[in-house]
Amino acid sequence: MGFALKFQVYVKMKEPRIKFRWETEFKETEIGEIPREWEVSKIGIFYKLKYGITATSSEFGNCRLLRQTDLKEGMIDISSVPYSEVSEDEIQKYLLKEDDLVINRIANVGSIGYVSFEALNSLDKTLIFGSYLLKFEKIKEIHNKFTFYFLLSPQMQDYIKSIADGSTRQNTNAKVVAEFPLYVPPLPEQSRIATVLSWFDDLIEVKKRQNEILEKTAMAIFKSWFIDFEPFRDGEFVYSEELGKEIPKGWEVKKLGEVVRTFKGISYKSDEKYQEYIEGAYVFITLDNFMRGGGFKTEYSWIKSERIKPSHLVKESDLIIALTDITQEAQVVGAPAIITLPQGFEVGVISLDCMKIDPITEHLKHYLYIYLKNTQEENSTFANGVNVLHLIINNFLSGKLILIPPSPILQSFHSLVEPLFQKIILNQKQIMILRKIRDTLLPLLVFGKLRVEEV
Repeated sequence: MGFALKFQVYVKMKEPRIKFRWETEFKETEIGEIPREWEVSKIGIFYKLKYGITATSSEFGNCRLLRQTDLKEGMIDISSVPYSEVSEDEIQKYLLKEDDLVINRIANVGSIGYVSFEALNSLDKTLIFGSYLLKFEKIKEIHNKFTFYFLLSPQMQDYIKSIADGSTRQNTNAKVVAEFPLYVPPLPEQSRIATVLSWFDDLIEVKKRQNEILEKTAMAIFKSWFIDFEPFRDGEFVYSEELGKEIPKGWEVKKLGEVVRTFKGISYKSDEKYQEYIEGAYVFITLDNFMRGGGFKTEYSWIKSERIKPSHLVKESDLIIALTDITQEAQVVGAPAIITLPQGFEVGVISLDCMKIDPITEHLKHYLYIYLKNTQEENSTFANGVNVLHLIINNFLSGKLILIPPSPILQSFHSLVEPLFQKIILNQKQIMILRKIRDTLLPLLVFGKLRVEEV
């Protein structure tokens, strides 16, 4: 191969220090180069693939049922995992434990899930896996977290999608997955690779949990002040005919349309929307940015159009609401969100599926966000449609009643919760940066371009 220049790269962290080395000697495989000494193998050499249970999700049950839709970006979205009622024998047969690995075999083929201690610890019931998933049962010594990251790499994701069966609905089975390539470094190096990449995922999870706590804190203050009226119990109360309950004297009940201005998004053409950034494009905020029940997801697309108007523009921390929904449970329509923009972008554009809600006073914004999130189910009753629900805006603005406290109380509430929401946005931005770094490192490490020599 000629003269091979080798050098070492040191990345200083608090503790411990990591030592990297660029690799220069490779061998070819069917999906890319790997170091000469790495083993070329298959998934089936190291794992037996086990099918999940056919069970029905429900509101209550004796276990939690992991579905294919709960696997997102390599992580298990524990918040969306439903309950199910199955026999004790079935629970033991389809049980998921810490360090288990599952893969989706239907529809979004190749999406991976790793069962972490934190994920299991946050659940109130035992976790089992559904029929659209395959569980990896180890039959030969290997580091499961390394396998997880290897399958998560862009090279393997492209490979999996290229060989998936089905014309309209891609799918694989255990026999196909067993034939997937697996390129294996020595066990100590597997562990070092998994450790480095796990640090990023662990930091991301910490910041996600921080955000959950921050929003729950804001919600708890809201409930104490504006639902239970705890700080105002010593004052006089009057009965509100509109709300059907007693409220502090001097507080008003207004229609939503009386306290906000609204701006609908752009009706775009398919050739104006992009999945990757192009020069001159805006961040595009669509229905994909709404969490069920309310909240913002940092999953962006991009738009470039000559038809964008100032009324379509939004900035960071603006309040928006979803106008349409394709979920059977109607958990998106009427859901509010507070916008986070990617680093370096000051404005974005909202789609026709979204509406900006601009309160007449800044102190109302976080109050309205929590109010609308707490009452999302009621908001959805202002929508109609069969397959797609559409919020009837005029009815919503005139029919949605909002309890409005006096201005000094709103200002006090705002001063308490605004720092919480600012921290949430900061955490979301840091999560995006951490994901970008991890996604850059991941293929370099699991294909041996960058070797981890010391952790």
